[in-house]
This record gives sequence, C-alpha cells and structure tokens, in this order.
Amino acid sequence: MKALVIGGTGPTGPFLVNGLLHEGYDVSILHRGTHDCDEVPTHVERIIGDPHFREPLRDALRGRTFDLVVATYGRIRLIAEVMAHRTERLITIGGAPLYQGLLQPDALFPAGLPVPLREDAPKVSSEGEFRFGYLVRVTEEAVLRGHAAGHFRATHFRYPAVYGPRQVTPQVWKIMRRVMDGRPYIVLPDGGLTLTTRGYSENLAHAVLLAAKQPGVAAGQVYNCGDDLQFTLAQWVQVIATAMGGSLEVIGVPDPFAYPARTLMSFQGPSHHQLFDRYKLRSELGYRDLVHPLEAVQRTVRWYRDHPPDARHPALADLDAHYRTEDAIVRVYRAACEQLAQVEHVELQYRHAYPHPKEPGLARDHRLR
Repeated sequence: MKALVIGGTGPTGPFLVNGLLHEGYDVSILHRGTHDCDEVPTHVERIIGDPHFREPLRDALRGRTFDLVVATYGRIRLIAEVMAHRTERLITIGGAPLYQGLLQPDALFPAGLPVPLREDAPKVSSEGEFRFGYLVRVTEEAVLRGHAAGHFRATHFRYPAVYGPRQVTPQVWKIMRRVMDGRPYIVLPDGGLTLTTRGYSENLAHAVLLAAKQPGVAAGQVYNCGDDLQFTLAQWVQVIATAMGGSLEVIGVPDPFAYPARTLMSFQGPSHHQLFDRYKLRSELGYRDLVHPLEAVQRTVRWYRDHPPDARHPALADLDAHYRTEDAIVRVYRAACEQLAQVEHVELQYRHAYPHPKEPGLARDHRLR
C-alpha cells in the first residue's frame, strides 16, 4: 500500500512516517523542501511541491495515486480538492480556532467556552467574527464535503497546542529560557489556572495512526485530540522548570494585566479555558497516551537543550523587555499583597454541613446543625 504524508518533517511528521512504515506502507512525503528531518529515513521518497497552492500541488502529484494521504500542513481545502479520486483515504489535520468564542469568550453566555469542548460545539459563523477561525471551519467542511461526495473516505483531526521537538513556535523554550536566565518568578494570568489542551507530538501521531488502522470506524468522523493528562498553565510551568532542575514562583495577576504572559496563551488571547472533550477519540478509536505527559515534557526539554532555537526566532524576541515589564508588575503585586494583608476579615474554619449529635434524640447537634 502507498501512503503520502504532506508535511512529514514537523513535530508529528516523523512519528507518522515511521508509524506508517511499521504498518507496511510504502511512504512518500511531500513538502516545499525548505528543510528536512534526520528522523525520516533516507529511503522515504521526498516529493517537492507547495501544498499551499493548487497548481504546484497538482504538478508535483501528476499521475500519482495513493491508498492513504495524511495532510498535516498546507491549505487543506485545496489539498482536499486536488486529492479527489487520487486517494482512497484522506486524513487531515486542523485545529481549535473554528470554535466560537475562542478569542471572544465574553461574547458567549455564560462567558467562556464550554468545558469541555465537544466536537459539535458552536463554530465561528463569519469572517467578521474571527477570520482565521472561519477559514479553519471552511477548510474542515471542504474535507467533509469531499467525503460525502465519494471523492475519498475522510477523517479530520482537531489538533490542540502541540509540544515536542521541532515546534513551529517553541513555547517550551520560552519557559526554559526563564530558568536558564535565572528568573525567580513568572507572571501568569489568574494564578495560572487556565486549562488549554496540549498534545505531545508522538501522542498526536498515535491518534492519527489509530484512525489509519480503523477506516471503518474513522471514515467521515471529526476528532478532538490531545493528551489524556492535562496541566493548568501554572502546572505546565512547574513541570518544565522542574525538568530543567529549577523552579519559578508563579505570580498571579488579573488577566488583563498579565502582559508578559500573553505569548504563552493560545493566540495570545484571554485566560478562559480551552479544554477539549476527547471522549469520542478514546471510545471510538481506543486512544490512550503512548507517552505519559510528564515524560513527554522531559523529552521535549532534553531535545531543546540539545537543539536550542535560533535566538533571532520571532517568538523569542523582546524577552528582556518582557522581563522588565514582569519586574514592574511584581513590585506592584507585592505592594498590593501587603495592603490586602491588612484588610480586616473573619478567619473561617471549615466544618461540613452534616449533623453529628453527641446523644440520641436531639433535634440539633452541638453546632446547631
């Protein structure tokens, strides 16, 4: 059987390629040729083409057909068009931006995304609401239309925030750098209690490979995916800092004023939860984490220690400025804590509500319960 992975050199690509090879596929990858990956075996055919544009993609695949195509990047709606009748099965990768309220949670009632987010949660309704999210929705619908028309059997995955080697935006490194730079603390919104679904690259590839092995179950389906175990933002920071052999004190401030933490938030948005419901993935495909997330974070930290990103990476710009802002916020925070400690208040002691009478026949116990 012949398989094509569009992408193949990013975070999940090598795991997909090697997983398909293990299943007996003759695998090719298609990418723009701007970089390669040592973890993709040299005998895997490299097809050079641009999956962001219709004609270059058609030219690269002229006369080619495949039993399975896994499209991890490019303009997926155009890939779905070009792949019509070129493949029996098409597995595509999208994401969470199509969910309504992702960047405007206060527009929903009650404010905030549903927790957890099911696959059938409301979607962005127009470009005016959130253009990128609307395009993600249009892309997903194009894939499903191709399935309904019989062009291929399609399965679509909504990836969460991906971590692991070769991240496009190295979020883990941003926290690692704080430890390496000797920062004692990190400012996070609302105590760092935000839950954002994350997925280790090998675990996400495992989910996709489960669909590849179960075409009768996965055909025509859309799946949220991510690790079984999820961390709050504060826990995420703690796990990474510990893997670095250090620690960072979390300074929690109201979300609108957590300026340096914006780059750690999904789409630099607000601190509302973005937690996927993954029941469908687990119940239909039998997904379980291949790599425990604590081990996955440690592997990621080790990889970035050995492969530090280029200091000129846009995602790492202005760290010194962020540190200065953080220091100013912490001064205000500590002064406010001193003032709050002086506020007169009643010290409450918890006692549960159920009565515990000391003798039979009493209507109320000694605490009038």
